[in-house]
Amino acid sequence: MKEKTPVAPGSSMPTWETLEEFLRGQIQATLQRVLEEEVTAVLGRSKSERRATVDPAPGYRNGHGRPRKLTLGCGTIEVRRPRVRNLEERFESRILPLFVTRGRQVDALLPELYMHGLAKGDFELALRGLLGDGAALSPGCIERLRVQWQADYETWCTRDLSDREPIYLWADGVYVKAGLEREKAALLVVLAAMADGSKEVLAVTPGYRESTESWKTLFGDLKARGLGAPKLLVADGAAGAWAAAGAVWPQAREQRCWNHKLMNVVDQLPKKVREAARGQLCAIPYAQTRVGAEKLRERFAKVFRRTYPRAVEILEKDWDRMVAFYDFPREHWKHLRTTNVVESPFAAVRLRTDAAKRFKKRENATAMIWRVLLVAERKFRKLHAAHLAVDVYRGITFIDGVKIRNTNQRVAA
Repeated sequence: MKEKTPVAPGSSMPTWETLEEFLRGQIQATLQRVLEEEVTAVLGRSKSERRATVDPAPGYRNGHGRPRKLTLGCGTIEVRRPRVRNLEERFESRILPLFVTRGRQVDALLPELYMHGLAKGDFELALRGLLGDGAALSPGCIERLRVQWQADYETWCTRDLSDREPIYLWADGVYVKAGLEREKAALLVVLAAMADGSKEVLAVTPGYRESTESWKTLFGDLKARGLGAPKLLVADGAAGAWAAAGAVWPQAREQRCWNHKLMNVVDQLPKKVREAARGQLCAIPYAQTRVGAEKLRERFAKVFRRTYPRAVEILEKDWDRMVAFYDFPREHWKHLRTTNVVESPFAAVRLRTDAAKRFKKRENATAMIWRVLLVAERKFRKLHAAHLAVDVYRGITFIDGVKIRNTNQRVAA
């Protein structure tokens, strides 16, 4: 004999097995009640209440529309929109607009699922499992969302940036697979830290092999849309980014990524000495002063110059760009030594795009990756000691990470 599920005391009380269904019912009832209250506010009287005999407000209730499914983050519910007639203007609910079938959180959920490894064909099954079989989703619906993301991306790429106050920019080129492309597509990505310490994705655009012309076009577009010059640009050793930045923002300081520099140096050494060399190299950017970093550089050069001159040459090359971060708050150094600010959110993106050739065209890859990055952007942390970002924006001088009040006095940053 089949065992019955225990029933909790009281007919209205849910059990663990029915808890989610019970909560969806409560949400459905609440939303329906709020829709009715919205009509009451518009008409100035509750349901069944007589109209005033003198100058009555226009309009009257006219039943309800057909039941319609609404997919929210908590699942799929069914509601009926109240209908109103004889108003001076057509009644439009501000709570539940016409033709809306999904909440914003559901639209945002698709790139979240992609970032965690679901191919486009898996979305419907996954979402129905999360939101219920009545979810207003289909392959066509998902494709329309993708098209909408493409349109949103194009709008985002032309948005006004004149109200931004950038202090730091991180620029990096990331490569993704595209099924019909002969080569991996280069995506040029720019992130910024603002004067309030917050971080924001500013640009995600295709570029040809990170060329000077591609970077110059991107930086020029940001400037044309009102973005002011940053105080510091952080990038890897690609010559294209530096040449372009010098042409567009000649006043910006430049900081090369230490991760890329150290990898280039270690590549010039045989495996037997790499471990010891890596320990010395990694200590250099963590020196507390610029002079200290130079002493550690010289110590490395003294050990390796005679046997591995090429490694030392690469370390010393472009040195001023390697130590520019010392002229900014010490609390910000961990953000400025590398391009990890770009690399970290792209780790999940690269995992997905390297797993399979998900994209037929580079344009599709760009729009989806942009959408995934916006999901990641919501979790970006502010700069450490964000209050110092305003000092950087105002042009206050820092030496070895310490703020200078005047030429003869230093104060703690």
